[in-house]
Amino acid sequence: MDTQIRIAGIIKESIVDGPGIRMVVFAQGCKHNCPGCHNPQTHSFEGGTLVPIDHILEIARKNPLLDGITLSGGEPFEQAEALAVLAREAKKLHLDVMTYTGYTYEYLVAKASDHKGWKDLLDESDILVDGRFELDKRNLLLKFRGSENQRIIDLKKTRESGKVVEVSWK
Repeated sequence: MDTQIRIAGIIKESIVDGPGIRMVVFAQGCKHNCPGCHNPQTHSFEGGTLVPIDHILEIARKNPLLDGITLSGGEPFEQAEALAVLAREAKKLHLDVMTYTGYTYEYLVAKASDHKGWKDLLDESDILVDGRFELDKRNLLLKFRGSENQRIIDLKKTRESGKVVEVSWK
């Protein structure tokens, strides 16, 4: 597979970017530019490094302890088509997929037909953390998110019920 993703970096093992032990892929490029962003170095679309999806999958294959992969950024939906391929292949390795986005779930669904790969990335994601980071709603006690406006959405249950179903981890 010769598809490449422009990334800012990879964390091979994380316990703070989703449930369990996760590999985190930081997509490069973001239009949101949220004040107080945790990863401002990922905003430039010219930065980062082009990496083949196979290389990322090889890192995942070498770690039998991984529970899943987390797609963060930057904004993963700026490279939705390639990241959907990565997510699909990660699932073949029995890894779940958690995706962070500055967009709301409702916006992604409404605009999916206008953006190549958005529906595919949503379909391949198991958990979605949606919404822009809002500095005035920042809360360091929140699990897996930075501000109180952001939601952690169980996408399977959301698809089944036809309404947003949030995850609540204790």
